[in-house]
Amino acid sequence: MEISNVMLLVAIVAAYWVWFKRISRWLKGPCVWPVLGSLPGLIEQRDRMHEWITENLRACGGTYQTCICAVPFLARKQGLVTVTCDPRNLEHMLKTRFDNYPKGPTWQSVFHDLLGQGIFNSDGDTWLFQRKTAALEFTTRTLRQAMGRWVNRGIKLRFCPILESAQAKSEPVDLQDLILRLTFDNICGLAFGKDTKTCAPGLPENSFATAFDRATEASLQRFILPEFLWKLKKWLGLGLEVSLSRSLKEMDGYLAKVIMTRKQELMMSQQESGGHDDLLSRFMMKKKEAYSDTFLQHVVLNFILAGRDTSSVALSWFFWLITMHPTVEDKIVREICSVLIETCGTGSPASWTEEPLGFDEIDRLVYLKAALSETLRLYPSVPEDSKQAENDDVLPDGTFVPAGSSVSYSIYAAGRMKTIWGEDCLEFIPERWISPIDGKFINHDQYRFVAFNARPRICLGKDLAYLQMKTIAAAVLLRHRIMVVPGHRVEQKMSLTLFMKNGLMVNLHKRDLEGTIKSLVVAKSDGVANGKCNGIAV
Repeated sequence: MEISNVMLLVAIVAAYWVWFKRISRWLKGPCVWPVLGSLPGLIEQRDRMHEWITENLRACGGTYQTCICAVPFLARKQGLVTVTCDPRNLEHMLKTRFDNYPKGPTWQSVFHDLLGQGIFNSDGDTWLFQRKTAALEFTTRTLRQAMGRWVNRGIKLRFCPILESAQAKSEPVDLQDLILRLTFDNICGLAFGKDTKTCAPGLPENSFATAFDRATEASLQRFILPEFLWKLKKWLGLGLEVSLSRSLKEMDGYLAKVIMTRKQELMMSQQESGGHDDLLSRFMMKKKEAYSDTFLQHVVLNFILAGRDTSSVALSWFFWLITMHPTVEDKIVREICSVLIETCGTGSPASWTEEPLGFDEIDRLVYLKAALSETLRLYPSVPEDSKQAENDDVLPDGTFVPAGSSVSYSIYAAGRMKTIWGEDCLEFIPERWISPIDGKFINHDQYRFVAFNARPRICLGKDLAYLQMKTIAAAVLLRHRIMVVPGHRVEQKMSLTLFMKNGLMVNLHKRDLEGTIKSLVVAKSDGVANGKCNGIAV
């Protein structure tokens, strides 16, 4: 009996080894180990995951397939992961065969407690209905005006005073934390019309903001753990699952009060405008629909999650890049001054900082938009995204994708491939976004530049994001020169959003605009300026 068992074991091991060697032949990318697949490499490289994925994609021509569970019957489906950054494949997944690549049950299960069936956690008809409803609102000028109002108020009343106080006291500030607070206040104002005031002197805590942060952190941890494990922890009430449950209750209570109060206000007004232009009110004022309170809560939470982290993360990397590229910084400042000379004159430059820039002024900052876009190319706020194939498919590059397997596309790698962006793809060059012919902004192909996703799931708030980022960046650079605190290490945090692991500690110095203004005036009077909005000429 013992000999039979040994022979059976040997036969099983031999059969597995033959199967493993066969499957290893067609897998590319990182090293695949028996049973564990590529997980050992993933764990080893967890602190530089995005760079590691990029290196593998470069070595494999833009697409590779690996196995995170090297077990028969699982390896070719649930355990198989296709990773790509090829624009042809991205267009195929995000447009041509969009219906075949939903977010999938894994993603939806992880975020269901926080986001429910909201627009960023749903597929099919549920997603399509919310997308159409939200798209109507995001195309209105009223929403843009509302966003501008919240952003300008936050900058003028709290953000700038905090920076000016730190400059006067020669104290360093964590710019990433400040911007995160500011964008949270802005998106909450736009989403449900209340000022959370987290970006204020003393950096106060807000119960809703704290609960939202805890709930997001706990939801993200679920991605790290196997599904059965986090579900067991949820059932037993262990670890961050306890924090998630408590945070969700606190958020539900907070938003329930907001919704109830808003309903009363709208009923009392008896006017369609109701004096409110936030998203919550606009959804509630639709006469043909009667949305449940739960649906309205999920609408709010989905847009807060999408609108808070993405802009703040992009701005943090933007300011860090600016500190290392003084020529780019100078061009941005000159462009801002050029616009203000035309709109305000040169009589009193001190008055330029009394108010944030207006819509028309912000729209003319082409070079600043180019610099922000270049930042997003190199440091996309969401560096990786994934889908699940519903049916067998073949990507344009010939890669076979079996039904039930995952497909990840690296937005981070797409911005760092020579085959997509040229030999200088790793360099920070805002000029690649500006036409040399007429100085206008170039909208590169959305499947090369995927920072805002792509059709039909392209970000509805793209224009609002640029509006917010340009306004904040202009406000800071017009008033301050920024220098990273000596010895501060800027590193990527491995998360769904590309935060800086240690924040962005900076020292602030007063910006002297006199020299810039004089050079611009002289250049214009000498006829040097050519009228193009390229950050240098007037």
